[in-house]
Amino acid sequence: MSQTLPSAEPGTAAPAGTPKKAALASFLGSAVEYYDFFIFGSAAALIFPTVFFPSADANAAIMSFATFGFAYVARPVGAVILGHFGDRVGRQKVLMFTLVLMGASTFLIGCLPDFKTVGWWAPALLVLARLCQGLSAAGEQAGASSMTLEHAPDNRRSFFTSWTLTGTQGGQILAALVFIPVLALPDEIKYGIGWRIPFWLSAVVVVVAFFIRRSLHEPPAFAEAQKTAQISKLPVADLLKGHWRDVLRVVACAFIAAVSTVFGTLAISYAKTVAGVDGTTTLWLVVGANLVALGTQPLFGKLADRIGRKPVFIYGAVASAILTPLFLLSLESGSVPLMFVAAIGFFSFGYAASNAVWPSFYAEMFSTKVRFSGLAIGTQLGFLMAGFAPAIVAAMGGIKPGGWVQISIFTAVICGIAAISALTAKETYKVPTKQLGLK
Repeated sequence: MSQTLPSAEPGTAAPAGTPKKAALASFLGSAVEYYDFFIFGSAAALIFPTVFFPSADANAAIMSFATFGFAYVARPVGAVILGHFGDRVGRQKVLMFTLVLMGASTFLIGCLPDFKTVGWWAPALLVLARLCQGLSAAGEQAGASSMTLEHAPDNRRSFFTSWTLTGTQGGQILAALVFIPVLALPDEIKYGIGWRIPFWLSAVVVVVAFFIRRSLHEPPAFAEAQKTAQISKLPVADLLKGHWRDVLRVVACAFIAAVSTVFGTLAISYAKTVAGVDGTTTLWLVVGANLVALGTQPLFGKLADRIGRKPVFIYGAVASAILTPLFLLSLESGSVPLMFVAAIGFFSFGYAASNAVWPSFYAEMFSTKVRFSGLAIGTQLGFLMAGFAPAIVAAMGGIKPGGWVQISIFTAVICGIAAISALTAKETYKVPTKQLGLK
């Protein structure tokens, strides 16, 4: 199932890899995409239950968290569509599309009417915009990871691809910093125009990332595949024929992403509801932990280039399971310094290991002709767990006194599944890029 696409002229050499430029473009693109994604998560925990749902409804928080999860429903659909085009027409073209779609849908969320104005149409429109965010995010990390890995030298693939997820941390930092002054506003402003400003600001950063990303050429591995007629006509069919076990493995490993939503969304609501920690403090915890992760994630990427993907990924999963209850109990302690120490240990030195390594770990399971599709479909199916983790745990009673037990058990189970699945994978850090995914 392959055909020649007219991108590379016969007899011409594929362009040289530009790993630093690819890593920068991936970092900035991911920062923009996940600034948009994370401001929704912060708003779902702190703003939307008041703005988009009946104020007297006791289930407003659960419904708000459910809107957060709807993006993860759209992501598998987006993964199939965007993966198809990413493997057929190119990584860079799809990444330009995802950037614009995310920026437009986020800006429009800031323009939506509230529940008092249009009733149940308000959450319905919110869900629609959130679905568009999900379609965009489905292709962002898979495309950026594939492109950066294929630009990188064989012995530094994990380091360079780690910048894709480090950009995600940058987006979360920016989202938290923008939301902190919003929370300080009087309620009539905060729940009026104040919460909308972070969504409108996304238009500015989208324009910056757009001009940086559009100058990046396709990676050498993809250009060579075009030149030698190795482009798949039906990438999903080829993927399911030759790599279905790897897709299932990535799905299970990607459960680890639920740790991020436990930290960045669920814990905010738990701290506010159960421990009485104000939203500003919890957002500063997110900022502090992500700032440290900006430094630790590239180091974990380097480590994976030296000792392998599997040990670093599994360490991150096990550490996350162990440190979750300590972090949650620190929120109940009333000690802000203790909260910061626990947050940094849990996120920056635990979860950050798996987060830094998974772009190379997962992507190296697939060949060039199906890499975008395999990475996108596998991760987005696995990320469904991350999307609905806050709503699931809230429904289990995790946002109540003593709920740290439910949250900790949930996190331990998903981390265990991810670690066991990683153990079944092949170690690929010494395999040349051209030979990745070949049976």
